[in-house]
Amino acid sequence: MAANIEDVRQLLKTTKSDLFKKSNVVATGVGYKTTNGKLTGDLSIVCSVESKKSPGTLSASDLLPQSMDGIPVDVNATGVIHALAQDPKLRYRPASGGVSIGHYLITAGTFGVTVLRDGKRFILSNNHVLANSNDASIGDEILQPGPYDGGSRPNDVIGVLKDFVQINYDGSGGDPISDCPIANSAASVLNAISAAAGRKSRLKAVYEVQAAENLVDAALCEPSNQNDISNDVVQVGAPNGIAEASLGMSLQKFGRTTEYTTGTVLQIDVTSQVSYGTGKTATFVDQIMAGAMSAGGDSGSAIFNTNNQLVGLLFAGSSSTTIINRIQNVFELLNVSLP
Repeated sequence: MAANIEDVRQLLKTTKSDLFKKSNVVATGVGYKTTNGKLTGDLSIVCSVESKKSPGTLSASDLLPQSMDGIPVDVNATGVIHALAQDPKLRYRPASGGVSIGHYLITAGTFGVTVLRDGKRFILSNNHVLANSNDASIGDEILQPGPYDGGSRPNDVIGVLKDFVQINYDGSGGDPISDCPIANSAASVLNAISAAAGRKSRLKAVYEVQAAENLVDAALCEPSNQNDISNDVVQVGAPNGIAEASLGMSLQKFGRTTEYTTGTVLQIDVTSQVSYGTGKTATFVDQIMAGAMSAGGDSGSAIFNTNNQLVGLLFAGSSSTTIINRIQNVFELLNVSLP
């Protein structure tokens, strides 16, 4: 017999105080049970938790029952639930993913997410946010909030540039010399003949300019104090693992400019030319494209699916599109993982 909604509501009233004694529970309510990612028509008591944990990692007193009085108990991972009034352009300690950050010589971008390398936590964002589009040096100071939002040295220094993946720009502005020994040898012989004949013209071996393709625009900031950063992302919570982006996947993010927005994966396996201003363009491959869910200053935002799984790192876009690095490429090239 299907449960009556009034019976479920009454059961919740009498049990919610006990449910909140479970260490991981952040909310309770009446809703429909979700099975394999899809809502069913079965009424249940829904317990929202910071993150789903395997039963073996929880004490007996913190385990949620599968049902109560015949009513299913569903578990929903939401992360920490934040008040929505948080202004991402302000200074925060600890700082969470989604807030303003930047190298001291740029304007401002977004603190993406906290990652782990060699047992230490780091801030993940874009190269052009933390490393000033290749122009920074390891050890340069990083500000939170970014300079455009009032961040200044030394009061707002949250850490230093630890590492970044170099951006390879298209073209070089000149005729690069070939490293081919056969071509160089042939040019030398012809030049010797030309000199003997009294001619002033000379030859040089050149190759066609073609920069290496890019996979990511990514960098790491090492915080001055580990207590100055949080694993949470504003309005999203803590990541619940990583996932591969797929066509039609629903996305969410929180960024410094447009704050909380949602979108959909429109394309995968994307190759895109990206302008970095002042005549610099770089080609990126193996990217993800979503619709209009970002604006300038959102660069570096972590992109999640609706299960709070991390799928990408936002770095570029237009008025109608958002371009996202695959998180698998970011993690591999920077040798990082989730805490």
